[in-house]
Amino acid sequence: MKIKAGFALGYDCPQPTPMLLTLRVHPSRQPDLLTSDGLTFDPPVEARDYTDSFGNICTRIVAPAGVITISSDFEIHDSGAPDEVPVGAVQHSIMELPDEVLLFLLGSRYCDTDRLADIAGKLFNDTEPGWPRVQAILTYVHERITFDYMKADAWRTAYGGYSEQVGVCRDFAHLAITLCRCMNIPARYCTGFLGDIGVPPDGQPMDFSAWFEVYLGNRWYTVDARHNRPRVGRILMARGRDATDVALATIFGPALIDRFEVVTDEMVPA
Repeated sequence: MKIKAGFALGYDCPQPTPMLLTLRVHPSRQPDLLTSDGLTFDPPVEARDYTDSFGNICTRIVAPAGVITISSDFEIHDSGAPDEVPVGAVQHSIMELPDEVLLFLLGSRYCDTDRLADIAGKLFNDTEPGWPRVQAILTYVHERITFDYMKADAWRTAYGGYSEQVGVCRDFAHLAITLCRCMNIPARYCTGFLGDIGVPPDGQPMDFSAWFEVYLGNRWYTVDARHNRPRVGRILMARGRDATDVALATIFGPALIDRFEVVTDEMVPA
């Protein structure tokens, strides 16, 4: 299966403004690219890529005063297979976990484990460890939070999502990640493209998507509390502890969003 994806993001800066961008396809998916996912800047600026501590491709620029448009347009091959459901995958004891996985048991900016630890225990202590426990957490979050684009809030933490019971895909991910961590299941945040492939269009403007991964049975598995079902056609851009680590643009100064367009479509042979 081939997918056509891309975006155009505009920022209006009152002065020259350094930016850190996380907008490239993740290195794990680079071999699947059929065309380049390189970034285009209008007006042109000097850009430099580097790989961050989580293995994501990041881009450094200084946006000039005025409006800058950052865009990309690429084609990528996808297996067309839905997310793997890890039935039977075991939950490891803390001492069995690899050193590099331990970070994803800790609280972070949006995953306030200290506020949800007791709640998680009361909800999930009696569930079977491993995949059944993760599935119980996914279902709980899927049913507790109501998706609403108009209720997006950049300040909302996992506890906020639990309390307010409303949010967007990142809120589903943050709450589910936090509950997993509270139950000693490593979980890490993911962002990327997820189009309406294999499902009815939801009628909303296309956006980037957030999901997460859990560590069970000696490997990471993709899971998604918002949809709570395997999906087809995910294109990973970045992973981290939470949305802080994978922000599309970390801007070191004032800037207003001037344009926001995202495209993710299956390419159907003529």
